[in-house]
Amino acid sequence: MDETDVEQITLSLLDAANDKDLEVQDQVRKSLLTLGKQQPERVLFMCQDYLLKHPKLAVGHRVVILQTIELIVSCRIEEIDTPKIKGVISLASEEMTRSKEVVPDWQQAASNILVAIGNKHINDIMEEILNKFQPGVLPHFFVVQTLASLSDSNVYGMVPFLNAILGTMLPMLSMAKHDNMKWVFSSALRHFSNSILEYLANLDKAPDPTVRKDTFSSEIYTAYDTIFNNWLQSREPKLRLTVAEAVGSMCHLIASDKLEEQIPKVIPAIVSLYKKNHEHFIISKSLCQILEASINVGSRVLETQLDTLLLALHQQVCAPVDYSDPPTVKNHNEVLRCFSVLAIAFPDRLVMYVLQKLENSNERSRTGSLSVLRHLINSTTSTMESKKLLILTSIRQPMADHSNKVKKRVVQVISAMAHHGYLELEGGEILVRFIVQHCALPDTNQGQKPTDPEGVTNESLREMCDSALHLLTTTVGQLADVLWPKLLYYLTPSQYSNATTPLCKSLIVLGTKKRKNQEASFNINFKQEVNLPSPQTLMIRLLVNAAFPYSCRHHGAPSLSLLQTLSINIHPKAEIFWENEIPPLLSLLEESTTESLDKEQWKEKIIKLLSKTLASIDDDKWVCQFAAEATRYLSTYNNALEEKSFLYRCIGATLQQCFNKEVVKKQLQEVLLTARHADAVERQGVAMGIGLCANSHLEGTLAKLEEFGKSEVFKKSPSIFNLLKERNDVEVEKVKSTLILSYGQVAFNAPPEKLLNRIDQDILRSISKHFNTKVLGIKVETKDLTMKLSLIQSVGLIAKAISNCVKKQTFTFSRKQELITVMLDFIKAEPNDSLRSPVRHLVMTTCANLILLDPPLSENESFDLLKVCVNGVFSLPPETNTPEKLKDDELLNSEQRKTLYKDTMAALQELLKSFLTRDPTPDGLQGVFKHIESWLSSPQDHERERAVTVTAHILAYYLDNLTVKSMVFFHNLGALLGRLSPRCSDPHPPVRTAAIDCVYTLLYTQLRYEGFSLDYKDEAVESLLPLKEQLENPDHSVLYKTCSDMTKVMSKRLPQQQMTTLVFMLFEGLVDSQTNCCRASSVILNTLLKSRGAGLQDKVPEMMEMLHVRLQSITEEQVRVAVGQTVLILASQHLQSVFNTLVNQPLPYDNWISEMWMALGADPIVANQIIEMVMEKLAIMAPFTDRKESMMRGGSTKVATNHPLAMTCGLKELLLNGQSQEPAVSQFPRLFSCLMVRLGASVGLSAPKDNSTKHLASIHVAGVAADALRILLARAQLDEVMKRLDEDNAWDAMRELSSHITGVTLLARAIAKHAGPRLPAIVESLCPSLNNIYECHRITVTAFFSELLNHHVVTELMLIDVLMNNMMERISDSCCTVRMLAVRGLGNIAEGSPEKVNKYAKELLAAMSSGMEEKDDPGKFITLEAMSGLSKVLLYLDKKNVHLLVVYIFMKIKPFLESENDDIRCASIRLMGNLSKFGSGEPVFKDQIHNVLVSLLLHLVDPNPEVVKACKYAMRVCAPVVGSEQITTMFQTHLHEDKNLHYGEFINDLTKYLIQDFPSMLNFYHISVIQFFKSNWPEVRAGAAMFIGFLLGNLQEEHLSHLNMGTITKGLVMLLQDPDPVVRVKAAEAMGHFH
Repeated sequence: MDETDVEQITLSLLDAANDKDLEVQDQVRKSLLTLGKQQPERVLFMCQDYLLKHPKLAVGHRVVILQTIELIVSCRIEEIDTPKIKGVISLASEEMTRSKEVVPDWQQAASNILVAIGNKHINDIMEEILNKFQPGVLPHFFVVQTLASLSDSNVYGMVPFLNAILGTMLPMLSMAKHDNMKWVFSSALRHFSNSILEYLANLDKAPDPTVRKDTFSSEIYTAYDTIFNNWLQSREPKLRLTVAEAVGSMCHLIASDKLEEQIPKVIPAIVSLYKKNHEHFIISKSLCQILEASINVGSRVLETQLDTLLLALHQQVCAPVDYSDPPTVKNHNEVLRCFSVLAIAFPDRLVMYVLQKLENSNERSRTGSLSVLRHLINSTTSTMESKKLLILTSIRQPMADHSNKVKKRVVQVISAMAHHGYLELEGGEILVRFIVQHCALPDTNQGQKPTDPEGVTNESLREMCDSALHLLTTTVGQLADVLWPKLLYYLTPSQYSNATTPLCKSLIVLGTKKRKNQEASFNINFKQEVNLPSPQTLMIRLLVNAAFPYSCRHHGAPSLSLLQTLSINIHPKAEIFWENEIPPLLSLLEESTTESLDKEQWKEKIIKLLSKTLASIDDDKWVCQFAAEATRYLSTYNNALEEKSFLYRCIGATLQQCFNKEVVKKQLQEVLLTARHADAVERQGVAMGIGLCANSHLEGTLAKLEEFGKSEVFKKSPSIFNLLKERNDVEVEKVKSTLILSYGQVAFNAPPEKLLNRIDQDILRSISKHFNTKVLGIKVETKDLTMKLSLIQSVGLIAKAISNCVKKQTFTFSRKQELITVMLDFIKAEPNDSLRSPVRHLVMTTCANLILLDPPLSENESFDLLKVCVNGVFSLPPETNTPEKLKDDELLNSEQRKTLYKDTMAALQELLKSFLTRDPTPDGLQGVFKHIESWLSSPQDHERERAVTVTAHILAYYLDNLTVKSMVFFHNLGALLGRLSPRCSDPHPPVRTAAIDCVYTLLYTQLRYEGFSLDYKDEAVESLLPLKEQLENPDHSVLYKTCSDMTKVMSKRLPQQQMTTLVFMLFEGLVDSQTNCCRASSVILNTLLKSRGAGLQDKVPEMMEMLHVRLQSITEEQVRVAVGQTVLILASQHLQSVFNTLVNQPLPYDNWISEMWMALGADPIVANQIIEMVMEKLAIMAPFTDRKESMMRGGSTKVATNHPLAMTCGLKELLLNGQSQEPAVSQFPRLFSCLMVRLGASVGLSAPKDNSTKHLASIHVAGVAADALRILLARAQLDEVMKRLDEDNAWDAMRELSSHITGVTLLARAIAKHAGPRLPAIVESLCPSLNNIYECHRITVTAFFSELLNHHVVTELMLIDVLMNNMMERISDSCCTVRMLAVRGLGNIAEGSPEKVNKYAKELLAAMSSGMEEKDDPGKFITLEAMSGLSKVLLYLDKKNVHLLVVYIFMKIKPFLESENDDIRCASIRLMGNLSKFGSGEPVFKDQIHNVLVSLLLHLVDPNPEVVKACKYAMRVCAPVVGSEQITTMFQTHLHEDKNLHYGEFINDLTKYLIQDFPSMLNFYHISVIQFFKSNWPEVRAGAAMFIGFLLGNLQEEHLSHLNMGTITKGLVMLLQDPDPVVRVKAAEAMGHFH
């Protein structure tokens, strides 16, 4: 290769080295480097020359070139001879020092060259640099910088020079006046010192092992003296830090005596820098080096500096550490290292200092001191051994700190101490307590906004303590005896509640390990361990924890597990019992979640576990003690009332198992005296506990309750009552409430055989007395809600208890009515506008239990009770309503309100069921229903919902409990159905669902009365069940049909004598403002018209108009549907009148006319007749008229004619009715053809204007026809066709003029693929339209037929000849679009019926050839279709039919290869590929392929992906013709349309084969490529550059003569200036191959 070409390329690269695009810049460097690696000396020379010739080159440009020189030198230094190296050294030195001012980028780049060369040629470098480092003359900044860098990169080469350099440098130090020179000298001294220290540390590898530290000590000290005394106090922070860093490194090289002298100066000086600089890491690092050097020489003076040092270091260690800022982290670690260094020499003073600092209450001071202490404990174990007790004592002060940050550090220190044996020492338990206390921390108050970003939350501190406790338990073995059993102490005090979970887990680990190892210490001596809670207290605590498994961080499961672990320590007999009982409970907890676990059932299981445990222990003394301790332990739960309430139940269960009556009496007394009666939860717990006790001690319990009721508590004597009030802050009423509730629980839990005798005298009498009234016969008025609720609950419990008893013995409850009256008074006193208390639901629950008892209520009593309860519940506002807050009233939250509403409704249902239980007859049912009936038609949704829901429940209950003993007439069936059935279409969904349940139940009730068995299933009635799902659909048509179906079932099952009542009720519903009348309307109106409509012919238009007007005022969907049914019935009797009336309605049709049209589709016969009429009229009526524009504008607009448009609109609405399927399918071919042609005729039309209708223009004429066609396909169940058309958005395309042909093509494709058998009839119906006078008809049908030829189905159906003949006729059509579609159709035969291609070869070739020469084709659409078609046809034509035309066609298509039109370019390339099989073996064809090969290769990166695919295809199929096996294999392997091509690798490999197989054509190839340097597409220009680059890169020397290197060079230089950066990158890359 000519050297001038390489030089020209290198020169252009050097020119482009400062390109504005970074990617180009990067590639230029790479290419320069590539050239430099191949010809280092030449490229280096050119770089040098370029810099010399361009002295004013921009700095950025110079930097790039200098960086290139550095890279070449770095990787090719071995190949460059010494003279050249010296030249580069000289250049770099000159560039570095030319400007006296510091220009960092430029001079640094030059310095880097010298450093790179210095790794190999240190002597030459030093010779050059030392020339510019002369004694007495201040050197250039970068000369010093370069020396420093060299000492880093080549330690062994530089150290021998350092003595001389230092000798020259020392006098210069005093000459440096500017800070930047002082900085560079200081930096150099640090580098020199570090190099010397590294050299001395590795003398075994050094070239001169005789070098010693004292070789440099004198010079280093002199330098130190200057920079320390003169520069350290500079005002420039950067300089101060650099000097400090240098001093730190230099101290290791200063002689011991000199260093000892300097320590009193250097340490204060370095420490003082902390205040002057923000970057402390370098200062700390320097200080640490000084300390290490001092201690290494055994300094005695250092101790005098200790106070200063410790103060400064402590301030540093207390500074906040930002872990996202590495320098602060490094500084913190370096300061800790300083403390470690000092601890070696001064352990006592250091520890005392740190411990004294712990006394300082400042948060930052303490956290810092604790960090140091932890570091010392971990890093200086032997030194700290003798100071353990001192540290243990001193840590107490920070433990009392309130700051979480300090506590976090304390925990870290304790963890460190634990691992080094501190916790086993006396006082170690305090540290354990600290950890446990902070395991019990509550959550951080959510309302508090965090003010300190570094703040430690309670949660994070608690989690840390949890982990610490776990680690102490599992990793510090010697602590086991410290923690076991002492951790048990923390389980029972309430302040440690939140630590229960980690405590239990640790105790389980310790206990399990000790038991497994059979250690004696596993068995706890509770008498000896006086601080531990007793076994009973532990068991109580753990059982209460277990009852609330998700409280206190899910302490339930750990508590149960610990109980099992401790079993033998609790009681020897508990072990075996708990081994069987506890694991199933744990499994249940593991499978449950907070939401899924039944809390009440779970508590019962725990009570049961307690009872069984006490029974299995069978030790009355132990059980009595358990009861006593449980009672004493109650106060622990004063702030956890749910737990306290449960503990009362536990006490009751325990007293059940206790045989000592005195103990029972004493504990009951204690419970009643100490209970906080003012709290409802606690009150309930006390009552339940007393009730449980009564199960075994009925007499004793009643006696104690009576005794307590007579005690001083209830007398207003100041002394005792005030004492009690003081102790428990209760009122007498609250105590009485507890007693009243307790009596109820006693009755409920008492043995049935003992209860009835005590109900009146002992229980009710006592309740009455405590209620401050005689109850019976006297109206009760009390304002105390607590007493009311207690009385209601107590009476309810008594009623339940009596019910259980009367199953075995008869009993008449004489006071039943009086109690019910009292209950009703309570409900009446409740406000109607809100639900604030559980009075209603408790009263109704109680009444439900009372009703079942004898004697029965009178009719009036029942009426009053039902009226009060039903009205009292139904009249409540909806539960979403939030009542106003009253004085002294606690407002319920939404969840509590929801629960209260739910309970109240459930209680009402139970009450009504109780009535039906007493009177299970139709009259009894009616007696209940009459109170609900009026609420069914309430205007309020929630009231109707309540009424229907309750009715559904009581009807279901009535049916379930119905016993037909004789022929009883269900006389109110019709009335009930009439009221309830209309509600099946209620606007409120829950009402609808409940209503159909009512109808279903009523019909089955009737069947039962008719004598059918209980298990009989009636098919008609069962069909109502699936209707429930349909009722969930708010669509009114669905509701109408559902109601209609339901009415049919009702009519089947309803006795004749009930019809009158039913019809009467349904007629009432017609005027209902709700949805009640819709079903009645549909059933009755349609029935009447079917039987009476035939004689109304004269009235049809008037009736239709009336129906139209009426529809406009009807809002109810079901009624509108009913009117539609009416229209259909009229049409079945008077079709022509109905049709004419509807067609003459103004367009666009309003919703009501549309509904009428749609209704006509419901009857197949009517629909069929209308379809015939529409098709006949559309075939003969003109689709549009031409309307002239204004005189000024000229031209005309096509406007749709009115009647065809109206009929199309009507037909569309008719087809929307699903019932129109049968006629639509039977007429499908004709109707499809009619609508498709109508669609073609409608595209682009304007809607007709009508003076009476202003909105007519809103009709999309083609859209109407498209919609009708779409609905037709749906009716014909062509689902796959529909699916494909929807996926392709074909309907939108068909509607618009611009995309209509595409849409019709998609339609034909879908029909051919998925509805082939329908095609013969469709084609037959469409053929006449090809000769229609309207172009729009011909275009639509030709487009449809053209696509059909794309599918083989037309051959299978023997339609090919018909379609081909039609296409040949259309070739000469006057319409350009029709001709284009005809050419397309002819080409499509190759896709659809390739076996027929040769049959029509002559016609096809003639048509395609003329198509490519079409003159009247401004958009080249016919040309494009001709090429695409010919391309497809060629695949199947025999060679004999094409042989003579190959070159002719090739020449025709060659000009299109570079067409601006993507589609034409693509089609021409693909056609070329398809021609290849006809040219194989023909030399002339091979030449043609080589002529276009470069073009094809470059279009592989064409911006259009379809062109790229065409290129891949063409090259793959032409590969055999090229004449190279390797290229053929390559094309066929890599050029697949669906595979990604790595173009660079591909072209690289290809050029190798071109060079190898076609050396004679290289000249032609490269000239062809160069022509593309001017291509319009940047991708192609870039590809051409790559092609040339790889061609050059792979070319051997002997082939260079084939190329015009001057032209190539000129072209690439031009491309390097291309506006597109991608092209410039590729040009630069190509230039890299010039070597």
